[in-house]
Amino acid sequence: MSAGTALEHATERVLMEGSEALARASVAAGCRFFAGYPMTPFTEVLEHFAALLPDAGGVCINAESELEAVGMAWGALATGARAATGSTGQGLSLMQESFSEIALAELPLVIFNMARGQQDYFQATRGGGHGDYRHIVLAPQDVSEGVYLVQVAFHLADKWRNPVLVYGDYLLAHTQEALTIETVDFGPLPAKDWAVDGTRSGTGMSANVTPLGVGKHGQPVFGQEGKFQYIATKTPLMEREVRFEQGSIDDAETVIVAFGSPAKFVKYAIAQLRAAGHKIGWIRPITLWPFPYAAVADAATNPSVRRIGSFELSAGQLVDDVRIGAAGHCPVEFIGGVSTDHSGFGVGRMLDVDAIAARILALHEGRDQPIVPGYEQFTYAIQPHQEAATP
Repeated sequence: MSAGTALEHATERVLMEGSEALARASVAAGCRFFAGYPMTPFTEVLEHFAALLPDAGGVCINAESELEAVGMAWGALATGARAATGSTGQGLSLMQESFSEIALAELPLVIFNMARGQQDYFQATRGGGHGDYRHIVLAPQDVSEGVYLVQVAFHLADKWRNPVLVYGDYLLAHTQEALTIETVDFGPLPAKDWAVDGTRSGTGMSANVTPLGVGKHGQPVFGQEGKFQYIATKTPLMEREVRFEQGSIDDAETVIVAFGSPAKFVKYAIAQLRAAGHKIGWIRPITLWPFPYAAVADAATNPSVRRIGSFELSAGQLVDDVRIGAAGHCPVEFIGGVSTDHSGFGVGRMLDVDAIAARILALHEGRDQPIVPGYEQFTYAIQPHQEAATP
């Protein structure tokens, strides 16, 4: 199917891959500027923005690198436009300084991470920039939810004047679904009276968008310390945007926490295990930040729950937040692992319902976890000088 015009299929159900659907949802949400640098599996997202934005009166730039891309997006945001950028985790690593500055400048950036697995969880939820800042992070489980959450992302970015990151992956980018993409109305937002859009030129009331706490005539002046304190008071308020779903918790003896594309496989595996008589439930964080700590705490203090598992395609990152939520009320075990194809960014052998079910059942029955495919070959051997802990 050709890309067509930006709103050509707005009310028609059309089969399209995730990359196109995310771009179309962004245009429907009012995004009119996008800049990025191609890197699989993000490349197709950039290509679809390039095809769609001109017909919508917008601009897409294939930048020289990720550094230029995020800088271009910053400039567009400062004018009041809805703007976005993105990459894979490797490309987003180059953008971290700008991400922290953009958050401290209170600019509503939307970021797409079409990640190579789930090894960017720490990057997404903790960040690699400087200062006290947070990104709201949304993790769709499939393309149809991604279409909705992309529009949520643009709304939340403007609502809180804060970056919002959409955490996708190779599967989300390349799976096809039949979709209808329509603009979601979340209600009005205040005018962007802070924007540097040229309307105040010559009035003596020009605007200034900066993370430094300085201001111009007629603007509040925080100073560096005051700006940091101001941002710190806003962050806890953003935690009310927590989103999650859960199932089969009431009688569960084992609860599995998973997010993103793998969570859909986990839910299906658990449905099969419950049909076989195993009392297993699940929690899916939709926001990775703010994290649904209360939901995990409720599960951990449920008298029937004996254990919680964290299934993720990484060496163990989500599990840290699961343990914080459980707060020692019941054991938390990591049951995931690194799993990818030989390219390093595709779908690995562990993203399989039977493999997932085997790991969940092993946890549920108190058995050792099956070996993650590939770990038999690629296992670090401890060296003689590493045998004993350093005193």
